[in-house]
Amino acid sequence: MFLKSRNESDLLKLLGFLNTRMILSEDERKQYLYLKKGYEGEVAFDLLTAANLNREMFILNDIMLEINHSKFQIDSSLIIQDTIIPCEVKNYEGNYFYKDGEFQLCSAKRPITNPLHQLKRTETLLQQYLKKNGFPFRILPYLVFINPKFFLYQAPQNDSIIFPPQLSSFMEKLNSKPFNLNGMQQKLADKLIADHKIESPYPKLPPYEYHSLQKGMTCAICDSFFITCDERKLTCKNCGFEEEVESAVIRSAEELKLLFPTLRVTTNIIFDWCKVIGSRKTIRRILQKYYKVIGCKQWTYYK
Repeated sequence: MFLKSRNESDLLKLLGFLNTRMILSEDERKQYLYLKKGYEGEVAFDLLTAANLNREMFILNDIMLEINHSKFQIDSSLIIQDTIIPCEVKNYEGNYFYKDGEFQLCSAKRPITNPLHQLKRTETLLQQYLKKNGFPFRILPYLVFINPKFFLYQAPQNDSIIFPPQLSSFMEKLNSKPFNLNGMQQKLADKLIADHKIESPYPKLPPYEYHSLQKGMTCAICDSFFITCDERKLTCKNCGFEEEVESAVIRSAEELKLLFPTLRVTTNIIFDWCKVIGSRKTIRRILQKYYKVIGCKQWTYYK
C-alpha cells in the first residue's frame, strides 16, 4: 500500500526547464542528467514493487528527514510488521568494479561515491530518529541496483546489496515475511510523512533571468519548440504529439510560476512566454477559468 507517492522534485523540474530554455554548463547538465537518471530508476523500482509486493505493507517513497541537524533521504521505505526496510535505489549503467572498499566505473578508472557508505549513514540516522520518537522497529537496509545493464566486477559478498538478476527473488523474499499491520505501523508511517522535509531548490540552480531564457511553448513529450497552433490544439512537428490549447497554456503558466515564484502571472506575460498563442483574449479566458483573479483592468493578475 503506497502511503506516499513519488513525484519529480522541484529541482529536477527546474533544471529540466532550464536545460530546454538556456545553455547549461557541462557540470550543470551533468547534474541534471544525474538527477533525471536517478529519478527514472526510482520510478522503475516503484513499478516493480507495485506489481510484485503484497498490499499488506506500507510503502513510502522519497522521504527526507532530519535528526540532530543532519538530513537524510530514503528513496523507498517499506514497513512490515516490526521492521522498516529503507531501500537506496541506484540506476547505475555500465561496467563497474569493486576494489579496496570503493566502487569504480571501468571506463573512468576513478572511484565514485560509495553507495554502501550512503546506505550506512541512512541506517545510522534512521536508528537515531526511531529511538528519539519511541518506535521499537528494527532496520533492514538494502542497496538496490535497478538497471539491467549494470554489472559489478569483484562484487562484495554483502546481503544488503540487490543486483538486477536478484530483483525477482528479492520481491519473493519480502512477500514471504509475516504481515501484521496494526496501529504502530500506521503511527510510524504518519510520523514519517509529517516529518518529511521539503527543501528549496533555488539555491542549487544556475543563475538565470526572465529575459535570458528562450520563450515559446515546448512539447510536453520531447521539449521541442517546433510547435504549431490552431484554435483548439497544439501540434509538435518534431514528434507529432497533440495537446489541447488550454492544457498547454496552464502547463506553460505553471512552468513560469515555478521558475519565477515572485513574478505576477498576467495575461501579457503569459502571452510573451508562450509566443505561439496569437490571441491575448484566449489566454485571458484560460487564466480566468483556472486561476483566481486578483485586481482589475490593467492591474489584474492570477494566482
